[in-house]
Amino acid sequence: MLGQTSRSVCRAAGGAMRKLQVRSMATKVEDLKRTLIYDEHLKMGGSLVDFADYAMPVQYKDSPYAQSIIESTAQVRQKAGLFDVSHMCSLRWRGKDAIAFVESCTVLDIEGLPMGKGSLSLITNEEGGIIDDTMITKTSDDKGEHIYQVINAGCAPKDLAHFKAKLADFKGDVSMEVQWDDRGLFALQGPKAAAVLQKHVKEDLTKMGFGDAANMVVAGMPCFVARCGYTGEDGFEIFVPGKDAVKLWQLLCAESDVKPSGLGARDALRLEAGLCLYGHDIDGTTTPSEAGLTWTVSKARRESGARKFPGSEKILAQIANPKTEVKIARVGLVPKGAPAREGALIKTKEGETVGRITSGASSPTLKHNISQGYVNKPHNKAGTELFVEVRGKSNPAIVTKMPFVPTNYYKPA
Repeated sequence: MLGQTSRSVCRAAGGAMRKLQVRSMATKVEDLKRTLIYDEHLKMGGSLVDFADYAMPVQYKDSPYAQSIIESTAQVRQKAGLFDVSHMCSLRWRGKDAIAFVESCTVLDIEGLPMGKGSLSLITNEEGGIIDDTMITKTSDDKGEHIYQVINAGCAPKDLAHFKAKLADFKGDVSMEVQWDDRGLFALQGPKAAAVLQKHVKEDLTKMGFGDAANMVVAGMPCFVARCGYTGEDGFEIFVPGKDAVKLWQLLCAESDVKPSGLGARDALRLEAGLCLYGHDIDGTTTPSEAGLTWTVSKARRESGARKFPGSEKILAQIANPKTEVKIARVGLVPKGAPAREGALIKTKEGETVGRITSGASSPTLKHNISQGYVNKPHNKAGTELFVEVRGKSNPAIVTKMPFVPTNYYKPA
């Protein structure tokens, strides 16, 4: 998951266009919210921007950790990168009716989720649109079994208001615990991530598949570790108590195979993996079927008699009858010419507008342009030749299956 923002900034570097989702720079960085390792970002040469009201690094410069966005993307593909994702909001749902409540807001079958397992899910509205994408995990701690959830930073205020309104009408035993600026949340991503983390934990990580989560002691620090991420690579998200956040960040960054990574590489990686950016590729008007996220709607939630979720009537109708009920589809495109970025129109060779680009950049890994967007059916079929309008020119673009770069999620043998 990558948080919602309000405008796109494109910067040229090394002959490639690097697309970054940031908010207006009218606010001074010094006035923004800070994660617990803000000072570490400064020491490491972090180039900070306003991201969902937080001062967050785009990349690192003028230090031993310096890498271009292209180099940082390659670092995660080949070794490991460490991302500060503490700006995202963590929730813990407790009480005997916690599952019933969270299922009443999302499309996941939490009842059937094994203990220690997590999955990407969607918070939906009554019209079948997506309020936010979210990670949900069934876990336990010294207070007992509960649901751990992560929501996007830019969506957190509206998500929390949405949950509070739902709680006011809910008749049951459930409480929401918000853990946000008082803890660290780091994403260690890349093929070397497991080997790096294994040095500091006693658990055998070869038995931990993508989506698994557990409480672990990492180099003497109590942490909650989930094997997940939003880069398309293997990796872990590590929840660490606030008092240990700086220590853990320093420990992992000291590893020879690890470099700190910023928002620039994270956006490039998620686009190459064909993943959605909320507020751009998905929003409150997009349904799961239109977005290619039908798989997030658990089979048990589709059955007659299953617990209802907001927008379930429309969402389930689209799943049952996609040919007649779903008119548009999210697709990958490989455009020629200048990169086709958000807002670019997608047209047929006859000039008919059939869609719009929602994300696009020059891929650091593939060395060519990639984009995703929505097109009217039947123009969503792989191999279809369309055209994108960029800077007054109509450039050819081929509809392509995603991910653009194959994913490397780990599964135990």
